[in-house]
Amino acid sequence: MTTFNARPFLKWAGGKKQLLDEFYKRFPDEIKMGKIQRYVEPFVGGGAVFFFVATKFRIEECHIFDINEELILTYNVVKNDVDELVEALKALKSEFFALNTGRGSYYYRIREQFNKSKNELNFNKYNHNWIERAAQVIFLNRTCFNGLFRVNSNGEFNVPYGKYKNPSILNEENLRNVSKLLENTEIHLGDFADCEPFVDSHTFVYLDPPYRPLNQTSSFTSYYKSNFNDKDHKRLAEFYKVLDKKGAKLMLSNSDPKNENSDDDFFEELYSGFRIERVPARRMINCNGAKRGAIDELVIINYNVNQLEV
Repeated sequence: MTTFNARPFLKWAGGKKQLLDEFYKRFPDEIKMGKIQRYVEPFVGGGAVFFFVATKFRIEECHIFDINEELILTYNVVKNDVDELVEALKALKSEFFALNTGRGSYYYRIREQFNKSKNELNFNKYNHNWIERAAQVIFLNRTCFNGLFRVNSNGEFNVPYGKYKNPSILNEENLRNVSKLLENTEIHLGDFADCEPFVDSHTFVYLDPPYRPLNQTSSFTSYYKSNFNDKDHKRLAEFYKVLDKKGAKLMLSNSDPKNENSDDDFFEELYSGFRIERVPARRMINCNGAKRGAIDELVIINYNVNQLEV
């Protein structure tokens, strides 16, 4: 258990901060009693659940995965070179706030540099160029519209400028706390199935895949250059069953199709035999503000009902 506060350093679409209390009620007793030795998260994203678990419970070993190269690069830089990252962010912040006008132009210039330099990077081998890249990821995330991370089919970041008066570009204390937390964490670039070798009966796995769109107009374009479709959700369900047979404690979250269609049993069919619960959430990503409101999300777990205190 850590003695400092570390929280997500990136805004992230679909972040789970609002659901942490509901998740905590449904965490396995083993993690609360200190019997879980390893925590694995195959879709770490902004890491709200990871930071909650890693700061609240006694976990000997953590493994976080994501297929998004920019995200994993940034986590690695925060872990390994936080001092230089802070200095790079200070420079971006100073240049940005020195502009009374033209901040939007500055944002688009950084975004263009970010996209042009992508092909020059080796995402599989840590090097000094990653530091500037990570600083740009954080800067763009903090100054773009809604804090989204969205890319086109070529993998280019394409979110417009956010026009915020005073965006929080650098929280130095939190970045340093995150760096300390990550000392006990292995960071992996890869598909969710790559986590299997790290999962056993003493492992708690939280799976937060890109959510299945509730309808054709609600789909957030992409965190990665290829979309996560129904075929991928079916593959994930089969993988869930593989991990279940290894004796791991599993929690998975996703959208609830019944918000739009009461006859849609997509997840009930995929996860038949596991406990499926609905928890209230708030939809924040919708171009129509009137449609941002209370909805249900699914929480799917594989542990005994008697363990729950809901």
